Amino acid sequence: MLAACEVSVGLPWNPRNGFRTFMREDGRDDFNSHPLGRTPLEAGSDRARRLGEASAMNDRTASRWAWIIFSVNSFLLLAALISSYLNGSGKNPWSSSEILSNDLFALAMFSFPVVGVWIASRRPRNAIGWILLADGLAWALSAVAGSYVQYGLVTHPGSVPRPGLVLALSDWLWVPGVGLIGTFLLLLFPDGRLPSPRWRHLARVSAVALIVPSVLIVIGPGDYTDSGYPEVTNPLGIEALRGVISAISAFVLLIPMCIIGCAAGLIQRFRRSRGLERLQLKWLAAGAGTSAAVYLVAMIVSIPYDWSIPTTPLWVTLIQNTFFFSFLLIPLAAGIAMLKHRLYDIDLIINRALVYGAVSGLLALVYVGGVFGVGGVLRSLTGQQSSNLVVAGSTLAIAALFRPVRARTQAFIDRRFYRHKYDTGRTLQDFSARMRDQLDLDTLNTELIAVVSQTLQPSHVTLWIRQSTEPH
Repeated sequence: MLAACEVSVGLPWNPRNGFRTFMREDGRDDFNSHPLGRTPLEAGSDRARRLGEASAMNDRTASRWAWIIFSVNSFLLLAALISSYLNGSGKNPWSSSEILSNDLFALAMFSFPVVGVWIASRRPRNAIGWILLADGLAWALSAVAGSYVQYGLVTHPGSVPRPGLVLALSDWLWVPGVGLIGTFLLLLFPDGRLPSPRWRHLARVSAVALIVPSVLIVIGPGDYTDSGYPEVTNPLGIEALRGVISAISAFVLLIPMCIIGCAAGLIQRFRRSRGLERLQLKWLAAGAGTSAAVYLVAMIVSIPYDWSIPTTPLWVTLIQNTFFFSFLLIPLAAGIAMLKHRLYDIDLIINRALVYGAVSGLLALVYVGGVFGVGGVLRSLTGQQSSNLVVAGSTLAIAALFRPVRARTQAFIDRRFYRHKYDTGRTLQDFSARMRDQLDLDTLNTELIAVVSQTLQPSHVTLWIRQSTEPH
């Protein structure tokens, strides 16, 4: 007599799915007792669920790291503001304008991590947020280190330990501060990916262009005259590498070349973009273009003056401080472009930014040329140092040139960058001129339909002329 329960050690074929099953002692198959007993659909859905949970966990971890980096940036900003205030008193204190400029610059650079954490915490897989966080961290470290070095070497010499070492460890931070925004932000915006695989070579060259100069600045022998501390020698400098480092210092020139190349990549992406991506690129172009225009004006008017010194005229200081605040436009435009659900077309804003930026730069050149060019000639002829007449004349010249320069610049911008709008305006203007002299109704109808088709490009055009019921 067979036992009531028997153990099956075989692996019979299960007709339900073609997999072998394990038999329990009561004779029933335990279909879920082994991974081989899962159906492909169940196993696939289970893997997808585990991958989804791991992905969500990675996103949460990345979001936490983004907020940690932002917290470090916030702490460094507070330290930079406090140390800047402490440099206002001592043996050789900073002037009020120098403290203001340093504080404004630190606050402006803090906009990068603010927008960076905003993006990285919501879209942790997009590289743009992390680029902005890294850029803000580089500038924050540079601000704190710069105030520390100033305090230890100039304001209160010998009061803090190793300011020269801090200077050596921080003097390179401008490289990622400038390079990350000029290269990878332009190259990867807005989706965090390259425009196409062929751009990966430029990405690698850009990485080398940022890493090599940073290392060379740290280990390069010599003093820090360019940084304002000629009496300090690099304690980390390797004297045996002096000739080699001088020969390969040309790597610094790769940074502007890579910036130009990444800007070309952004232009190519814009030309191929459609819809939302095109609007996102327009927002970034508007922010970066306005900031670049303000920077151009600030650099031109600052040619005869140093930045933020007591002898700098007030109006020049105001323009210089405006330049600091213009940096806010780059991260703000990037953040709005990436996170706002509905973007507005800002062609008008971009157009006005290009026009007034170019006009401001041209008029600033006229002013500087008048004050220092004509003024210098008059001083050499008359021997008088006063140039009030030249300043007044330059101001009047700017006022007289503003309208014609703006009109010509507007026409050039429309013709060069907004060709369709320019052609449309010219077409309508020519049609209006012809219509005043045209008396034949059939000819007028034909020209009207042609103009509408050319400017508006509709699918079809129908002209309906209502008969007048009023007596003549």
